[in-house]
Amino acid sequence: MFSLNRVHIIGYQTQPVEVRQTPGGTSVTDLNLVVPYTFKSEAGETLKGKGFHTVTLWGAMADIAGQYIKAGSQLFIAGRLQTDSWEDEKSGEKRSKTKVVGQDLIMLDPKDGQLPAPEGAPNVCNVVNKAEVVGNVTRDPEMRTTTNGQQVLTIGVATNESWKDKATGETKDRTEFHNVVIWGELAEEVSRAIKKGSRVYASGRVQTRSWETQSGSKRTTTEIIADSVCLLGIASAEARDAVQSSSSRESAPATSSAPAPSGGEAPVAATPEISYTSEVKAEDLPF
Repeated sequence: MFSLNRVHIIGYQTQPVEVRQTPGGTSVTDLNLVVPYTFKSEAGETLKGKGFHTVTLWGAMADIAGQYIKAGSQLFIAGRLQTDSWEDEKSGEKRSKTKVVGQDLIMLDPKDGQLPAPEGAPNVCNVVNKAEVVGNVTRDPEMRTTTNGQQVLTIGVATNESWKDKATGETKDRTEFHNVVIWGELAEEVSRAIKKGSRVYASGRVQTRSWETQSGSKRTTTEIIADSVCLLGIASAEARDAVQSSSSRESAPATSSAPAPSGGEAPVAATPEISYTSEVKAEDLPF
């Protein structure tokens, strides 16, 4: 696996589920999940907010959603971020929208209905909004200072996905570009250590924000608000010492009394080939 693009969400479906059929006969539906969360203001005050996420389900998963999920259902979704782009027919402007393509779905409600929230235990009632990417930085970090003096940094991270088209047997590739936003001391450290071309791991929460252009059009963008960023492919003195120590142990005489296989050297198992396939046909994809 050359890169990673993974999202985990626990949220609540906001409306009834409508399943559609593509021209190729594949079921597809879009869930709209609300994810409540809490955060601290600059003054240290705990505030409440909520984020909304579009999740697209394909095939049997879409059929299950249409049959069993209703407005208010609590769900766990695992999937990947995908940005679809198109050209506005009226204005000719390029538009885009980021969504989660669901790969796993778990319905969380008990058979006899949702339980009341316990008092005095806000942390165990939190839901999940977690994104992780491993990829290459596409541009040099851009450090900014907000009007209240906070440091904020934005980097672009590219991830790749490959799959085999069932109809043609061809291997196809897709690249996703993620905006990763970093705040505070972590932003300052990233600005010193990371540059265009660096390979990084970033994790945080998915956030979609909206604004209005000068012409009055509404626009949205989806970002990963990172709480962890790791520079990859670098040397580590601690790891090197451990590897050297391990090598020394491996070079020591074996104490096992088990007989060696005939023919000299022990056979080495071949690494199995992993094939990623999709039940979605190319002609069904909306891009």
